[in-house]
Amino acid sequence: MNFSLKNVDDRIVSLDDFPDAQGFIIVFTCNHCPYAIAYENRLKELHATYADKGYPLIAINPNDPVQYPQDSFEQMKVRAASKGFEFPYLFDESQEIARQYGATRTPHAFILQKTEDGLEVKYKGAIDDNYQSAHNVKQRYLAKQLDALIAGKAVPYKETAAIGCTIKWKQPA
Repeated sequence: MNFSLKNVDDRIVSLDDFPDAQGFIIVFTCNHCPYAIAYENRLKELHATYADKGYPLIAINPNDPVQYPQDSFEQMKVRAASKGFEFPYLFDESQEIARQYGATRTPHAFILQKTEDGLEVKYKGAIDDNYQSAHNVKQRYLAKQLDALIAGKAVPYKETAAIGCTIKWKQPA
């Protein structure tokens, strides 16, 4: 579940860089997908709300920039700066991390919880039930899960269907 990936500030980021975290919000996202774009401000809000509660958000772009040049590492830097991302935005150039997590879409969210045995996936799926309008969300899946974990309660559900663009996997040579 851990990784070492390049951040838009050119530093390598690993989950080990967050020793005080209780867990992590990992979101596979990208620059070009309309669904991912619609969630950018919500990702910023999730990080602002939950990082200080022990759950920092880490965004990872798994897409092949050959297919979508807007998802290149250089364009990620531009996007992160223009949107004011205060969380790591990492490039999964090999796509190994996306495969390891089982990510299939952008955005695809995962909540990891630190346990004595390592990291445990507590949730995977959609961020909420309305990508088109943050104001019309009825089910805040990710926030509900995080609130339950922070309160020491059982999580309401382990998985929902991720809604978004398919990950652009590299084509075999």
